[in-house]
Amino acid sequence: MEMGLSQADAARCLNVFRSMVQRPWDQYQSEDSASRRHVSGPPRVTTPAEDRFLALSARRRRSITVPQLVADHFVASGRRTSATTVRRRLPSLCKATSCVCPPQRTTEKGPLMLGKRTRFMDQTTMGFCTLHRRVQIHTGERFRASADQRTRYHQSNTLERHSYRGGGIMVWAGISLGGHTDLHVFHGGTLTGVRYRDEILDPYVRPYADAIGNDFILMDDNARPYRFVVVEDYIKGHGFE
Repeated sequence: MEMGLSQADAARCLNVFRSMVQRPWDQYQSEDSASRRHVSGPPRVTTPAEDRFLALSARRRRSITVPQLVADHFVASGRRTSATTVRRRLPSLCKATSCVCPPQRTTEKGPLMLGKRTRFMDQTTMGFCTLHRRVQIHTGERFRASADQRTRYHQSNTLERHSYRGGGIMVWAGISLGGHTDLHVFHGGTLTGVRYRDEILDPYVRPYADAIGNDFILMDDNARPYRFVVVEDYIKGHGFE
């Protein structure tokens, strides 16, 4: 204020309300000193110096969390404080939430996704179930939002995490009460209806259906992208129910 700043400018620089600047300034003008007024209630858990330490730690380490701040505060001051106190001192850090960014695709088609479950059951409950799953393996990028507004996607606040290594694969397996098939892995490419017919229905489903006979029941869904007309025609042509 002695440098010529107005109360509004000083409050804006300190990122506080104008009343928090006006009261100490009025006290300084009347008493030639400014000190914290006595207030009722329990004493403060943290000192102003510790509050500054928490604020600076949160700004210098954008990806820091509240438990980490509590641990750093204990190492620096030797005093224990709760996570609730830290959240009260840094309300903007409490509101910060992580957001997930879709991984960058390294190939034209990108990782494979989703999965399918098919079941085959006969009348004697000698079930033959196929678990047809697609395993998603990709690299994920996670962001930690900072304590400042409008800086959520800033480069300094970006933290990349690789959850898995490698690309995506699709696997298929048939299980029943009496046994199971070997795990079938689809090597590259997209699972189309023709491929599903040639690699799954014809070598796995049809022989088992012939072994069961007329009591064979196919429990299947209409999940895309491989359940097209070619699959429907194949199922109807072989009499699968």
